[in-house]
Formats: sequence, C-alpha cells, structure tokens
Amino acid sequence: MTYCIYHIPGKKIGVTNNLEDRVTRQQGYTEDEYEVLDMSDDISYISHREIELQKQFGYRIDHKLYKDLNPIKQELNSMNINITEQTTTFPCPVNKLKGRLMDEIGMSWDTDHGRCCIDPDSIKWIMDNVKPSMYNSERCYVYNKAFSRYFDNNGCCKTNTGALNMSGHKREHSRSRFDLIRTWADQRGLYDKGDTKTQYLKLMEEAGELGRAILKNDQDEFVDAIGDMVVVLTNLAKLGNTSIEHCTDSAYDVISRRTGKMVNGTFVKDTL
Repeated sequence: MTYCIYHIPGKKIGVTNNLEDRVTRQQGYTEDEYEVLDMSDDISYISHREIELQKQFGYRIDHKLYKDLNPIKQELNSMNINITEQTTTFPCPVNKLKGRLMDEIGMSWDTDHGRCCIDPDSIKWIMDNVKPSMYNSERCYVYNKAFSRYFDNNGCCKTNTGALNMSGHKREHSRSRFDLIRTWADQRGLYDKGDTKTQYLKLMEEAGELGRAILKNDQDEFVDAIGDMVVVLTNLAKLGNTSIEHCTDSAYDVISRRTGKMVNGTFVKDTL
C-alpha cells in the first residue's frame, strides 16, 4: 500500500492512502488545490515525515502518528457526512440526529482544524451545538473549529479501556469546562426558569466586581470575577440558543483577519 503526504497550501498537511477519496471527496479539494509532498510504502517513515513537514510548514501538529491511528478511524463508516473547511454536515434533521450518531460510535473524520470522532460524550456536545441547515430541512451541521476544540480540551474517542486523551492516557472524564457549567446550570433549573435578561444583569454585576478588583489590585477577586463572568456568558449563550464555543469561534474568525496597531494602550483596527 502506498501512503501519500498531501499539502493543502495555507490549510494543512496530512496523510492518506487514497487521495481522491480523502482529499477530494471528503474534504472537497480539487487536484489543482493540493500537492503531494512525499510518497512511500513504509508507513513508519511516512508517519514521522508527516510530523516533520507539519513543523517545517508551521501547521498544527498531529497528536498521534498516522501509523498509530485505529484503522476504523480512517473511514467514514455508513453515515454520508459532508465536510467543508468550516462545517461538518449530517444527512438528517436535528430531531433524528442523536439516533443516527448512536449508530455510528467509533466513526471519525479529519477537518482543517483536527480529527473529530463520535463517542457518547461527543454526541452530547454535538446535540448541544448542532444547527439546522438554512437550505435543507433534512440536514444539520456543526462548526469544525468548535468541535475540534472540544477534542483538544477532552481527548480522543473512548475505547473499551476508558476515555483516552491525545497522548493515550486515561482521563477521569471527557467533558469540557463549558459542558460542566451547562450541566451545573441545567441541574439547578437555570435554563427552565432563567432568561437572557436576568443573565445580562448578572453579567453587569460581575463586571462591576471585576472593575473593583482591578482598582484594588486584588488578584484573588480579579480571578474570581473573570471566572464568574465566563460562567454567566456560558449560560447566557445557552439561553440565547447558541453556545459559548460558537460565539468565541465567530469572534476569533473576525479578529484573526483584523489588522491595526496599539495607540495609548488600546488596539485600533485599520479602516478600509
């Protein structure tokens, strides 16, 4: 079997044994949009060479060598999902998605932001963050960057020996801090009885606490206030039918392309 290291300029470097299926069908890139950097029948060589090239080009470094990935994770199994640069789209409406995902536990795929997979915990994340398609009522999607960040925080899919992180070590759980905050709030009825207005007022109260901590140079209060504000923002996003992950990803997508300069301690963005 011949393994290829492919390069999508400005996006990623990856490995596959089927360029047409992996890069064209699954990721949506035509032949003139990528290049082959190296080829070999030696999977060990190609696995280490991929990491070298990712470092050389300044891309995201894979947490596991290609040769160490579970073979089941090289396939999309039976669910015909559609992967683009920004989103993963599932071929069913939101109200039928959970059942379809339960049938696909163990399935995985690569995105420009990292590898994603289906396990009981990631299914919960998907159901908390999935959006119905505006163009097709029989489809729904999640944002790849947010989903990949979930795995960065929580590790890969569970195996029969328990949840593993990216280094292969067991974890106590595979839920993000945001998931824990939402579970805490849900158990206390905040989502049933609260609303965005009350959470906004709570946010302003915590912002005042932060201001006082800054004026008093009180580090403990400073940390406490910021933490409380993150909790409130997480719940505010949930009550507003979105997620804190989606909001921060949307903001980062904007600021990552913004240019400007510091003026008197404040960043002033360039104007067109």
